Amino acid sequence: MERIRSKLFIALLYSLSLIAPSIYATDFEYCNKKKEYAVTVSGVEINPDPITKGQETSFTISAFTDKPLSGGKVVIGVAYFGWSVFSETGDLCASISCPIPAGDLTISYSKLLPALAPPGSYTLTLKIQDGNKSELTCIKFDFTIGFFGSSEGLFDG
Repeated sequence: MERIRSKLFIALLYSLSLIAPSIYATDFEYCNKKKEYAVTVSGVEINPDPITKGQETSFTISAFTDKPLSGGKVVIGVAYFGWSVFSETGDLCASISCPIPAGDLTISYSKLLPALAPPGSYTLTLKIQDGNKSELTCIKFDFTIGFFGSSEGLFDG
């Protein structure tokens, strides 16, 4: 009986270790630590964490603005060991309804990562610009893609 309890306990700990990483926020830093941005970021969450190749990954940014925003752009850049490998510019109002009132806001961004994405360290830079291309905020955070992941797409056509 004690052996069964021990195995159940180990299984429970393993299950929690798979769930727990997606609960915690990712560390981030502002692109310019001396600048006071109009939009302050309070947290970044990555789901799933760790990231799995060949699956959609969501990045959720929690932020605050003390002034309403009528619109703008979201500029995303990804670097792999310092080399730019992806960039995209989108309408801020596509990920959150505009106008954005003063207060808390959440921006979500999802992307299907290719099954053949090389493993290693990546840095994502996210900028929010107003209609005049003035930077409202700019943050950077690191993430890792492991050696193993989904095999979807490896043997397609």
